[in-house]
Amino acid sequence: MTLPSRLDLSDAGFACVLDMAPRFALAGLGLAGEHRALESSSLFLAIIDAQVVDAQTPNLYVRNVSVDDAIPGRRHARIELLHGGLGVVIDYHIVRYSDAFAIETWIVVRNEGALPRRVTRLDSLALDLLPGRYDLQAYTGAWGAEFEPQSMPLTSPVTLESRSGRSSHGHHPWFALVCDGRSIISGAVAWSGNWAIRLMPRLEEVVALSAGLHDWEFAVDLAPGASVESPPVVLVFARGDDLDEAAVQFARLGRRFWYPRNALADRLPVEWNHWWAYEDRALDEATFRANVDVAARMGIEVCTLDAGWFGASDAGTHWYDQRGDWEMVNAVRFPSGIRALADDVHARGMRFGIWCEIEGLGVRARLAETHPDFVAMRNGSRIGYVCLGNPAAQQWAFETLDHLIRDYGCDWIKLDFNLDPGAGCNRTDHGHGARDGLYAHYRGYYALLDRVRSVHPDVVLENCSSGGLRIDPGIARRTHMAFLSDPDWPEHSLQVFWGATQMLAPDACLHWSYCEWSFARHPSQTFNPRDPSLQPHQVDFYTRISMLRRFGFSQRLPDLPDWVAQRYADHIAFYKAVMRRFVREADMYHLTGQPLGEGRGDRWAGFQYRMPDGSEHLVAVFRLPGAEPLRVLRLKHLHPERIYTLLWVDSGQQTQASGAELMDTGLRFDDLPEEGSALVRIR
Repeated sequence: MTLPSRLDLSDAGFACVLDMAPRFALAGLGLAGEHRALESSSLFLAIIDAQVVDAQTPNLYVRNVSVDDAIPGRRHARIELLHGGLGVVIDYHIVRYSDAFAIETWIVVRNEGALPRRVTRLDSLALDLLPGRYDLQAYTGAWGAEFEPQSMPLTSPVTLESRSGRSSHGHHPWFALVCDGRSIISGAVAWSGNWAIRLMPRLEEVVALSAGLHDWEFAVDLAPGASVESPPVVLVFARGDDLDEAAVQFARLGRRFWYPRNALADRLPVEWNHWWAYEDRALDEATFRANVDVAARMGIEVCTLDAGWFGASDAGTHWYDQRGDWEMVNAVRFPSGIRALADDVHARGMRFGIWCEIEGLGVRARLAETHPDFVAMRNGSRIGYVCLGNPAAQQWAFETLDHLIRDYGCDWIKLDFNLDPGAGCNRTDHGHGARDGLYAHYRGYYALLDRVRSVHPDVVLENCSSGGLRIDPGIARRTHMAFLSDPDWPEHSLQVFWGATQMLAPDACLHWSYCEWSFARHPSQTFNPRDPSLQPHQVDFYTRISMLRRFGFSQRLPDLPDWVAQRYADHIAFYKAVMRRFVREADMYHLTGQPLGEGRGDRWAGFQYRMPDGSEHLVAVFRLPGAEPLRVLRLKHLHPERIYTLLWVDSGQQTQASGAELMDTGLRFDDLPEEGSALVRIR
């Protein structure tokens, strides 16, 4: 066949051009008139039998080029590159999204030779960025400290990474570079295990950017005919220095191309989950039913049974020790069985959810004895999970989830993962090698999620991992939402939402309102809805923060004071009637800096939701403790000459202003108490 000499995926606003001959190379990448990458860029990098293979490697030839335009708005090009000396083919994949200034890249290494080959590094992306001044924005992640911001001029090498075995424990797999103060490159690795983003300043202010699978403790041996695939890396480009211009593109891409959809998930149902109010042993079926009764009256739409329902029939069992024995129901706590609870929930017009850490393996779980071949081990010791790199374990996991859904009538599965697998399993009898066990596990987990959604397309899958320690675009393509963090006190809740929405749309995020932690201890989880000093504006503040995305409650509903329960019901009704349409469909802009825990960061928080056609907006504003009494917020992306009507939801007051006034002069907020909030509808 005749190969093209050039592959042009550009449009009027964005350049993406690859040369095919005389050799494979980058010819242009970036916003129109502002290319950001050198033509000498490596594009990708693989280390095969200790040899570096990239676009600059001699003896690497283009064998085939194909372009798939089957999905509107998405052009997927695949370039086959043959390395004759090694007998390997590298399939270089690049996707160009026409409604955004964005690309996505990954590689597949295939061994077409007669000898086995060892792959020890897979970088999906490798670019040399043009000389300039680069300022880096990133986040670290730990339990209860997700989305802690990191900001620095890029003057020395920086590696963002996770070696914990969970994508958000270490750094979050996202970054942004502000280039010379006038444009942005933002990127994310779509992978839930270990990953690395490397930023290496070189001579003459060039920055080498690479991203992909982490090479720490990784190697995969490719037998003849075998292949290995790197995780996708997404890059978004934007003009100016406002990170929202990149964040909105991530959200639009997720909604249109990546996030799973079904009718229940798309409704953004309001959830109640028993966890913080009735941890584990504090819950039984009578308590659950009592909460279900109140939830129905309040307008809640999903009731989720969290940990503590499974394992040995003993009132004293602890959920963490029993993980893995999902076929067992604790009959002391739930003598009528789980299906009876689901039927009660359904009879009240709500949906039923259940918690399952399908990967987890507790120290007392019988599964380790009945299926020792499922157990993930490292250097001969158990590391606490079921290795889904083993096809038999993956089949067991599917059959288990299938059983929960069919036999218990589940509409919603909360999938948790409460441990750091590190470099993962190094058994060699699971179908993976000694150094690719974690990689194989996540490939198996992704396949499991895809299969569950295929067989049960109407069931909602919630992603959780010790709160928010496994949030990334890879798992966001296979679950309907990410739980952002275990703690949810107000400023922390705002912190994690502000950070997560740099790469996820609001409707891909779930966090509960300020919870009462009845048993666990945390210095900031002090909410008591029965406190006689609690004021209505505080209840509004706590609840509206959680309404910025998918939201729910984890409180003792039957014990709520009547006025608090009514306040919640009113907020739920407003969310259903007005707000969740904005959460589901609107572009969201951050109008303030990021609030941070322990009194740090911006002490005001403002968010603007703009419907895609610009016809409607909703502004949510919060004044945190310690904030100055006055803040003016300038809105974004309005029509300057249009006269808008503003409805202040609490007072019912209506005012008018032009788009130019709202963007240049702004909205003035000077009457909110500390822990006060305001909602403004704009048309």
